[in-house]
Amino acid sequence: MSSTKGSRPSGRTTINDVAKSAKTGKTSVSRYLNGEHNLLSDRLKLRIEEAITKLNYRPSQVARSLKRGRTRLIGLILADITNPYSIDVMRGIEAACRAHGFTLLMCNTNNQVEQEQHYLQLLSSYQVEGIVVNAVGMREEALSMLQQSRLPMVLIDRKIAGFSCDMIGLNNAEAAIMATNHLVEQNYQSILFLSEPLGLVNTRRDRLMAFKAAMAVHPERAAEHAEVTLEDSQRIDDIVGQFNQKHGDKRRAILVANGSLTLQLARTLRHKNIQWGIDIGLLGFDELPWAELAGVGITTLKQPTYQIGYAALEQLVKRMQGSDEPPADIMFSGELVIRGSTQL
Repeated sequence: MSSTKGSRPSGRTTINDVAKSAKTGKTSVSRYLNGEHNLLSDRLKLRIEEAITKLNYRPSQVARSLKRGRTRLIGLILADITNPYSIDVMRGIEAACRAHGFTLLMCNTNNQVEQEQHYLQLLSSYQVEGIVVNAVGMREEALSMLQQSRLPMVLIDRKIAGFSCDMIGLNNAEAAIMATNHLVEQNYQSILFLSEPLGLVNTRRDRLMAFKAAMAVHPERAAEHAEVTLEDSQRIDDIVGQFNQKHGDKRRAILVANGSLTLQLARTLRHKNIQWGIDIGLLGFDELPWAELAGVGITTLKQPTYQIGYAALEQLVKRMQGSDEPPADIMFSGELVIRGSTQL
């Protein structure tokens, strides 16, 4: 088998191939690639340009970045890429990366703690310049590795116990109180707060505590509110059945702690022929694309997810540039989007 003269029969074209074709040295080709054209004659620049075109040479961006001590890579570790919240946050981060000239490497842990350490090690091997983490709950060895590497890092939505770091997210207490007060104002007499297991996820705990605090302001309804954290052995339809059985004679509503659980609950209510906005009130955290299309529409607590993602990357860039300000919690306010599921 023959090959075109000047090209390699197999493998990637190298800078040596370009230099040989242009009848010059590697140093001159490197200067051309790095934009140092003022150090080269016009004839030499033309020969190098023709050699690059003829050989279809593509320099390794990773190798060039490592040589300069910069990779321009940002790592992102998400707890659950299937969650609409995560997708919108990632959009914000990616947009900020483009604005600052970075490339994003995304890893999804599927809410598995052990995957976080794996991806931290993987991203470190790629020599990312910083990491944004939507954490599940890092273990001691992963935290130790981060502290030793001194790699700039920003958390989104969830804090890590015992780890001092910038955190960008929703003002959960404010949002949960806003949502609870709306249900009280709509004259719901029995309110159920439904969450997945609290575990190490501080956002779920913060929302639950704020719900309790908001209900405590209304002592006349203190005995009529409840909270349930959904364990693996429990089914949502059982919880809904128990809630209806106990409070069936009251005007009742369910406040759901996140978007994924809201979707599960909406399906259960449909299967049971329970109509939100008529038979029961329904309010869920996170604005979902289908919320306004679901029958009379589902009231949601909308998070500024895109802005949260963008702000997280901006804060990370500050840390990468050497900012030594104390770690900050940067909180965004949510927006209550009222629809038929909670209206009188």
